[in-house]
Amino acid sequence: MKDTNELIRKIIIFRNERNWQQFHNPKDLALSLVLEATEVMEHFQWKNKEEIERYIKTNKTDIGEELADVLYWVLLMSHDLKIDVLEALERKILKNEEKYPVEKAKGKHTKYNKL
Repeated sequence: MKDTNELIRKIIIFRNERNWQQFHNPKDLALSLVLEATEVMEHFQWKNKEEIERYIKTNKTDIGEELADVLYWVLLMSHDLKIDVLEALERKILKNEEKYPVEKAKGKHTKYNKL
């Protein structure tokens, strides 16, 4: 697996070579992230469980590219906002462990405030 900082460095070089930073305010970065996430969703829209299983087998590359686009915007946005996204994820996991203790949440999809 690639180092996150190396990926961010490549993203910044890509952006800077094209002089795109001028367009990358937090609002538009967030919009781009959401738009790419919807492209992931499109792969599964209107498909039942069996159709999804078949679709994944033959479309992993396309799905992976859309997931990569989402990650691109997450990493770029975290860089620009000076947020260590891996540290933020670690904190969020700990927070979720408190909100969803195994003994209450195991095997349930119930929101934490309803457990």
